[in-house]
Amino acid sequence: MTAKAKSGKRDPEEERFLEKYKAGAYARPSVTVDLVILTVLDNDLKVLLVQRNEHPFKGRWALPGGFVRVSDDRKDQGEDLDAAARRELEEETGLSKETAGDFFLEQVRTFGRPGRDPRMRVISVAYYALVRSTLVPLIRAGGDALVARWFSVAELADAALAFDHAEIVDATLVKARADLDRSSIAFELVPETFTIQELRGVHEAIRGEALDPGNFRKKFLRMIEDGHIEAARGKRATASKPASVYRFARSPV
Repeated sequence: MTAKAKSGKRDPEEERFLEKYKAGAYARPSVTVDLVILTVLDNDLKVLLVQRNEHPFKGRWALPGGFVRVSDDRKDQGEDLDAAARRELEEETGLSKETAGDFFLEQVRTFGRPGRDPRMRVISVAYYALVRSTLVPLIRAGGDALVARWFSVAELADAALAFDHAEIVDATLVKARADLDRSSIAFELVPETFTIQELRGVHEAIRGEALDPGNFRKKFLRMIEDGHIEAARGKRATASKPASVYRFARSPV
């Protein structure tokens, strides 16, 4: 390795190669990002879908998303994937960091089956985002969508989604349920302060099954002991009696 290469500078021979390189000599698929945006409303896991206003699949429900911006400029080749996902999240929902704060946004996996898009070869990188229920009233349809609507995950079997978006949603649910056991994603879907019952409701909504209240309380107490949760001020009115509220301790207490 030359001294220039070690210092981070381009090797002159490689520079000459790149100047003559013809990118058009190879077929290049387009790349999109698709967003599985999830929230929990009334203990029900919901996903945001948009109704397409253009062909293909005009009028059908689909995941929000769009093409990654690219450039033929060798030095500035366009958009980073994560940046594209954040941009599409803002454009398709109207929610921005300035108006709604930070969002949980994580890559699921890549979908590249030939024929998944009838227009041309398109590879999609799927992300999932978690939105608190308090932000739901602020969401509006954007881009080329007619309207945006929250669907219960249980309704999707009858929704006939565009492209392979049903497959993307299924893969996302598998990942979200796995992440639930190894991360703190549930805290992204509860209010800033929450009761034990509210946090259990989020876990049940993501899992799609009821949890034993006693066992969940034990898990909840362990999260307090481990410093993931701390008591908050005030009480939450319930049908029976006021309930204690807690908050996510972003730094261990």
